Amino acid sequence: MRGLLVDFGGVLTTNVFQSFREFSEREGLSPDHVKEKFRSDPEALGLLRRLEKGEVDVDEFEPKFAAAIGVEDHEGLVERLFRGIGPDERMLDAVRAARRSGVRTGLISNSWGSGLEYDPQLMEELFDALVISGDVGLHKPQPEIFELGASKIGVPPADCVFVDDLRENCDGAEAVGMTAVLHRGADTTLPRLEELLGISAGIG
Repeated sequence: MRGLLVDFGGVLTTNVFQSFREFSEREGLSPDHVKEKFRSDPEALGLLRRLEKGEVDVDEFEPKFAAAIGVEDHEGLVERLFRGIGPDERMLDAVRAARRSGVRTGLISNSWGSGLEYDPQLMEELFDALVISGDVGLHKPQPEIFELGASKIGVPPADCVFVDDLRENCDGAEAVGMTAVLHRGADTTLPRLEELLGISAGIG
């Protein structure tokens, strides 16, 4: 495999759904309230998809999403949802190791508008190319976004490894011929990357 494409939130950061649980608990909701809304409420999911593709901005999204999840205060909602995440240094180091070894690296991320920032210096250090959903008008798991990611790093999809914490996104990558790794933590993902890429990804 000559290309490594990764998700941002939940792969290069700590667990996004844990952050959502902490938000829900702070708001007096059931711990899995936000997660379940995305699964069971087409309106909530549709609103997120519009944000991801840049069809609405954060200022428009927050009051509508607050209403969808039953939260009165919409100010700074996206920041509050993601307050519990931080960098996963082992995964960041794995991307660095891959790039140093000559593997082409890219980010494919469903953005939350300006509410979840990508550090420009870190992005330049880690990646040969970025595909941010709001910038390209596509979102995972649409096949076109995976094809675009492969094209941007100059590696055919069949020679790319894709890492994401959502099964549906891994399925989308596999549909265009990529080898997908469902991320459930560095302890399991790093050995798989070492196997697929033939690198030392910093296990331990």
